[in-house]
Amino acid sequence: MGKHISRRSFIRSSALVLGAVATANLTDAGSVFAASKDKAQVFFTTDLSADGLLKIYSRINQGITGKTAIKLHTGEPHGPNILPRDMVKALQQQIPNSSLVETNTLYKGKRFTTADHRETIKINGWDFCPVDIMDEDGAVMIPVKGGRRFKEMSVGKHMLNYDSMVVLTHFKGHAMGGFGGSMKNIAIGCADGPIGKKMVHAAPDNVHYELWLKGEPFQENMVESAKAVIDHFGKRIVFINVLRNMSVDCDCVGVHAAPVKARDIGILASTDILAVEQASIDMVYRLPEAELHDLKERIESRQGLRQLSYMKEMNMGSDQYELIKL
Repeated sequence: MGKHISRRSFIRSSALVLGAVATANLTDAGSVFAASKDKAQVFFTTDLSADGLLKIYSRINQGITGKTAIKLHTGEPHGPNILPRDMVKALQQQIPNSSLVETNTLYKGKRFTTADHRETIKINGWDFCPVDIMDEDGAVMIPVKGGRRFKEMSVGKHMLNYDSMVVLTHFKGHAMGGFGGSMKNIAIGCADGPIGKKMVHAAPDNVHYELWLKGEPFQENMVESAKAVIDHFGKRIVFINVLRNMSVDCDCVGVHAAPVKARDIGILASTDILAVEQASIDMVYRLPEAELHDLKERIESRQGLRQLSYMKEMNMGSDQYELIKL
């Protein structure tokens, strides 16, 4: 995956590449593929600023209408790698009738109760706009269409109050998922703490998280949970992955996150969740070995790439994409 090829060779062989972005250097990874009906559009910018985020959002926002949920991972207190507040604030202010949305956690951290979660939101600087803790008033079951592992999933009740959703994700590693992108952000992040998250993790009562479900079964549970959310919003959901400060650890680890070794890459966005996740993994896997090693080990030791193959099996998008650099 990380093989170095010349730009000219890549152009000659692009017809043979599946969902790839291989180029001679990472920052020029946005060369546009030949248009194809079979490929999803994924937009890419190296501009990791509020302006860059607004520009890329403008390319995917056509279906976003009405009351809009911006699904953000708010992180544990003082997390060093969470998304910059100015970027998130600029996007929220650009989207009419929008709120940041979250749910409480299953693990007993500083977002386990609504009261603690609201304090953490304030500490981390997300209180510049309304923040809806969607399971504050309970949960509701929504169908998992065609699910193999679930027929329904429990999500925060307030999710049903929204017409559209913008999934704004800090792409990084994850202790159980291997990596956390847009799919994990809604699979775990829209499921309510007491019921939905417990379903996804197959967590027994009163048992430490070390005995929660792991590996491919966990990845498949996440995919089906995410599918329920996507099916609910239909064409009114879009996905943005911000590839910066990519520790092997999630923002749920907070100040204890492992040091970042991978360089910042940019922002990827699409209306196709599988395409944006595949593009994110492709770009990460083209990092130099010294930067890639820890992330790759984290992803593959947790069977994280099963997220992609199972999304494809569940017809949640295309793993072949046209990458458009802005």
